[in-house]
Amino acid sequence: MPPPTTIRELRADAYRVPAQARECDGTLCWDATELVVVHVSTDAACGIGYSYTQALPAAALLRDKLGPCLLGEDALALPQLWRRMNEALRNLGRPGLGMMALAAADIALWDLKAKLLGVPLAQQLGSARDAVPLYGSGGFTSYDDADLQAQLGNWARSGFRAVKMKVGSHPEDDARRVRIAREAVGGGVELMVDANGAYDRVEALALAQDFAASRVCWLEEPVSSDDLDGLRWLSERVPAGMAVAAGEYAWDAGYFRAMLEARAVGVLQADATRCGYTGFLQAAALCEAFHCPLSAHCAPAIHVPLCAAVTPLRHLEYFHDHARLEPRLFDGVPEPDDGVLRPNTSVPGHGLSLKTEEAARYALSTR
Repeated sequence: MPPPTTIRELRADAYRVPAQARECDGTLCWDATELVVVHVSTDAACGIGYSYTQALPAAALLRDKLGPCLLGEDALALPQLWRRMNEALRNLGRPGLGMMALAAADIALWDLKAKLLGVPLAQQLGSARDAVPLYGSGGFTSYDDADLQAQLGNWARSGFRAVKMKVGSHPEDDARRVRIAREAVGGGVELMVDANGAYDRVEALALAQDFAASRVCWLEEPVSSDDLDGLRWLSERVPAGMAVAAGEYAWDAGYFRAMLEARAVGVLQADATRCGYTGFLQAAALCEAFHCPLSAHCAPAIHVPLCAAVTPLRHLEYFHDHARLEPRLFDGVPEPDDGVLRPNTSVPGHGLSLKTEEAARYALSTR
């Protein structure tokens, strides 16, 4: 008889959650967030993971390509399963959709392993901290001044010690928007900006000097994250006290290493819904080796156990869209308390479970 750790089933479901209104950053606008939710099961337990991506193709890829890599295998053999799934994507293309589908499965496998062992995931990974510092993130370029100030100001008043806003859609107006954001949050809160690669390097440097007057401490993706030379050029020239950040689009350890070796960033970002829990832990190890702080990108409920475990962590992004959709779709989502999140240590795994009836309202047909 097969052991209780043998994987019996993988299920992938697609969802689309409308935004409250059209939202924009420096290079993109959207009116909804799509995500694929993965359940991986043995006879004894079921793990869950998700990634925000084009959900229907990701669900098909999980069922047709990645699922067969897992069925019949030992759920505790995570390195082997990680290798098998990566090999299955070789001829399909790993970056992008392929890795985001794989990441959702990898998250589910880590959750499943902790449940099979009967321990909270944060405990399994090992604790570096009891509480994970957050920064509030939104401030979309589609907001008017009142909405921008209200959102960032509310985070500051609720105990967040840092907030981030989007820039880049209208560079000529960015310095003014940053000034009113500073007025909204006061002097004791760190102010961060994210251009999503909208600037060229000369424009970015000029604006960084303007932003410094508002005590901006973080300049995220001032140029494309693929332009490592440009990121390094800016990192060497931005005003003192301002860090260039990037890395959210990294899919594997090789990309993280290349960014760190290039000295392209003052803070590395990683997103487990793009690189999996496995890739995030690899990024953390590289950050330790390069003496670079690490910041977790988006999906706060997914990242909390990881962020509680890795030593080079600076903070976790409390992204408006994901902070809104996670409680709609999942039970067990932690609530911010004075600007921090605490991992759920009362149940095995990461603590999330799908609200089946609620989620059905947002389901896309996967057949």
